[in-house]
Amino acid sequence: MALVLHSSANKNAYKALIVAEYTGAKVELAKDFQMGVTNKTPEFLKMNPIGKIPVLETPDGSLFESNAIARYVARLTPDCPLYGSSLIDYGRIEQWIDFSASEIDVHIAGWLYPRHGFRLYLPPAEKAAIANLKRGLGALNTYLASRTYLVGEGVTLADIIMVCNLGFGFKYILNKSFTLEFPHVERYFWTLINQPNFKKVWGDLEQAESVPPVASKKSKEAKKEAANPKEVDDEEEAPKPKAKNPLDLLPPSTMILDDWKRLYSNTKNNFREVAVKGFWDMFDPEGYSLWFCDYKYNDENNVSFVTMNKVGGFLQRMDLCRKYAFGKMLIIGSEPPFKVKGLWLFRGKEIPRFVLDECYDMELYEWTKVDINDEAQKERVSQMIEDAEPFEGETLLDAKCFK
Repeated sequence: MALVLHSSANKNAYKALIVAEYTGAKVELAKDFQMGVTNKTPEFLKMNPIGKIPVLETPDGSLFESNAIARYVARLTPDCPLYGSSLIDYGRIEQWIDFSASEIDVHIAGWLYPRHGFRLYLPPAEKAAIANLKRGLGALNTYLASRTYLVGEGVTLADIIMVCNLGFGFKYILNKSFTLEFPHVERYFWTLINQPNFKKVWGDLEQAESVPPVASKKSKEAKKEAANPKEVDDEEEAPKPKAKNPLDLLPPSTMILDDWKRLYSNTKNNFREVAVKGFWDMFDPEGYSLWFCDYKYNDENNVSFVTMNKVGGFLQRMDLCRKYAFGKMLIIGSEPPFKVKGLWLFRGKEIPRFVLDECYDMELYEWTKVDINDEAQKERVSQMIEDAEPFEGETLLDAKCFK
């Protein structure tokens, strides 16, 4: 009996379907699935409480998250070649799967979704998404200069997930003038997307001809009378005011974020007495909020430099809120698995909605609002600001600051 994949036809569903083509596993899309309808039913929400797709029904229960589903389908086949032929192959396949998610997919979405009206369009956020995408594609391009596949001499799970994420971009926003800068990525993508097992799922993919325009609300019909056509024709359209970030509309705060960042950066001695004390003197609980974050998947943090790069990537993607935030990220432990914990100061009493919408990494952390009336929590904030070591009884491997 075939496993049922509950999803519309999209790149995340295609990952598992292409894996099935290579392994011979039986997977089929659910019939009559309607996005926005089926995924809101009680039956679907039992499988995935937040209603996202795809979801795979298996004899042992349901699975969600597209990469997890693709891994599961691959492992249905003993000695699956999609996982390479050695332990180092396996590690590198997982490496490129993570890279594809954090350095490619998230930035394509960050560029495309606001233009389609699915997220708030903010020019600085778009600029950051494009810059980060070019950085990721540049690294991938260099790596592929002398390679046909990501790992070894044949298609692996890493290639399937990478090509599906790239396919989403090539189809909707990465036009030829953009991808010309990355010729090895182009060669790699078109070689694989035209392989029979890919093509059976994707069909004939055509590259986007242009970057889609920013979606705008339909303008209301002009109410000027037709008897005055010259007046209408000659009238210049008034320049549209630049959309303000909702945080700029909040009541003024007594805390000046730039003053705190300067104090933090310029304090070289007596940090606790000068900078930390200065922070609490400046802190305005009416205008700002403090949040602890804990990485959900610390058991995966088995390599120190990979963990540090993961945190560094997160901070790069938070660039869109630099005007409204300050953060400290700690990597803790003398041996793996390493723990990642953070402290963030945000403008407003909640985490800004545009940050939650635009930064993929936010979903990878548990967020807890700091109770500043709790002295233990205040002391924990102070220790995180000053990079206290040991932290909570453990070695501090690294500390990164967002300011």
